[in-house]
Amino acid sequence: MYAKIKKVPYDIIVIGSGPGGYSAAVRAGQYGLKTAVIEKHSKLGGVCLHVGCIPTKSLLHTAEVWTHFVHSEEEGIHCQSPQLDMPKVIERKNGIVAKHAKGVEYLMKKNKIDVIAGHATLKGGGRVEVKSEKGTQTLEAKNIILATGSEARMLPGLEPDAERILTNIEILNLTAVPKKLIIIGAGAVGVEFASVFNRFGSEVTVLEMLPRVVPVEDEEVSKELERAFRKAKIRVETGAAASNVRKTADGVALTVKLSNGKSEEMTADKLLVAVGRKPNTERLGLENTKIVPDRGFIAVNEWQQTAEPNVYAIGDIVAGTPQLAHVATMQGLVAVGKIAGKPVKPVNRNRIPGATYTEPGIGSVGLTEAQARAQGHQVKVGKFPFMANSKATIVGKHDGFVKVVADEKYGEILGVHIIGTQAFELIGEAVAAMEAEATVETMMQTIHAHPTLYEAVGEAFNAVYGLAINA
Repeated sequence: MYAKIKKVPYDIIVIGSGPGGYSAAVRAGQYGLKTAVIEKHSKLGGVCLHVGCIPTKSLLHTAEVWTHFVHSEEEGIHCQSPQLDMPKVIERKNGIVAKHAKGVEYLMKKNKIDVIAGHATLKGGGRVEVKSEKGTQTLEAKNIILATGSEARMLPGLEPDAERILTNIEILNLTAVPKKLIIIGAGAVGVEFASVFNRFGSEVTVLEMLPRVVPVEDEEVSKELERAFRKAKIRVETGAAASNVRKTADGVALTVKLSNGKSEEMTADKLLVAVGRKPNTERLGLENTKIVPDRGFIAVNEWQQTAEPNVYAIGDIVAGTPQLAHVATMQGLVAVGKIAGKPVKPVNRNRIPGATYTEPGIGSVGLTEAQARAQGHQVKVGKFPFMANSKATIVGKHDGFVKVVADEKYGEILGVHIIGTQAFELIGEAVAAMEAEATVETMMQTIHAHPTLYEAVGEAFNAVYGLAINA
């Protein structure tokens, strides 16, 4: 897989082969630019493919299938004594990851991209030093794209292990469902794993220091997810601070200060720490450049250019943008387009979709209602519940709603926030509408097929003016 090094300058060297890095390399290859990707791990694909987006969603899909079997009587299907084979679940997940890792390798070959194994260090002046088991070499490039991604943050004094204290990496390889699981952190990672293991049969507790779960979402979405979690018998404690985490003979114990000021001792078989991610910029050689990181993050302009000439940064290491795979991908395409002199548009922060694959799922784009009001907009809100959607009745999933935040005067769509089944798929219509600068009126006049879940999106746009038909 790895290339023999050619002693000629590259047009672009990409450091990191996650979604942002490999997409940037592919686009560079499509433009005919001589390109190399440097990867320190043995396989291409980065965190998203190996220990993030893809394996997590594999488990979430299995959890959804399992739920159908557990509640099959409601569908008129008799499944006697269904059994969850967790080692097989992990085997399937690993197979999916392996297939797509090979797919990334194929893309490198197809687009004539050199893949170089080793740890990269910037040396300034377009030089990159690569250290590997085979020795050290220095490469030169006209342009460099930093795409080194992020890793899980850990609470001070704790170290992850494969048995009790887990991050997103270790929990993906559990071959037995824990009886009790405590999760610290109610961002996307925390709530997704809560949704998985709750449906697999674990007694799950979610602890969040902030006043609400999924705090980046619209407040009504946070309230609805917490309601749904409690209905599913997931214990949720917001405004809660965990301390004194310790291993016990058969699991973990910790002290939790609750929002009411009381303290409670909690125990579990496993503890998942999901308190955010830190950028992988240490040992990257930034001190040899004009780049001055802020808490490890790198500032860029709208074209992803850093303070160092001809050095670009994309993805989780970039200051001020969400740590999402699809953001990294688009930033990579913007950077390569700028290098190649092609027409590209900078990433618009308000057009970035968020997707959380819980049950019910979450999809969002643009401003929340609170953000829109804080920015001085005269706001009109349309809201439509999935309870009134016929397809939601057919699939037996009524939780949630679609919420449209719009400008009162011009009907500009400021944000759309969905919580409900398949919300992470439904948000696509709203993203496309906002990117095309469609108005609420445009979307009201857009015919939505019946019966579909996305009818609820059309109804929510009508609800902005009090004209929803089915609610």
